[in-house]
Amino acid sequence: MNAVLQPEATLHAMRLDHLVPVMHIESRCYSFPWSHGNFVDSLAAGYLARVLLGRDGAMFGYFVAMPGVGEMHLLNLTVAPEQQGRGHASTLLDALEQACRDARLAQLWLEVRQGNQRALTLYGQRGFTQMGVRRHYYPAATGRREDAVVMRAWIAGVAPHAVD
Repeated sequence: MNAVLQPEATLHAMRLDHLVPVMHIESRCYSFPWSHGNFVDSLAAGYLARVLLGRDGAMFGYFVAMPGVGEMHLLNLTVAPEQQGRGHASTLLDALEQACRDARLAQLWLEVRQGNQRALTLYGQRGFTQMGVRRHYYPAATGRREDAVVMRAWIAGVAPHAVD
């Protein structure tokens, strides 16, 4: 008898009924989480939004990205704390990069907190390079604001669009 191995997790389009577990993860991962309204507005605007679900339906993580002319902007990529370190962020990034290829979008942009070394390391390993810094971009628990590192990756196999 041949066993068919099932993937640990599968990707699905984010829907409104996913927002309860999304908000549960968001509130555990960030001192200043996105609001429920931020997610609703992103879905209403037609942004690319995906959730990564385990075989039992447990939510492992998600991303929201906004397409533009010749580029995609990653707005939020989050993995549940208990699922971190298992490659789920890379799975989400793989899916996002494939969506960029499918849409012929040559660049993927993001901002990340300057203090988020884990994310900076991951993005660097994935081919993102620092393009600049947005000063005082994120709120911080100290009452001060934290800088954002602006990063870009070129999507393999997609030629840059000419802009008139």
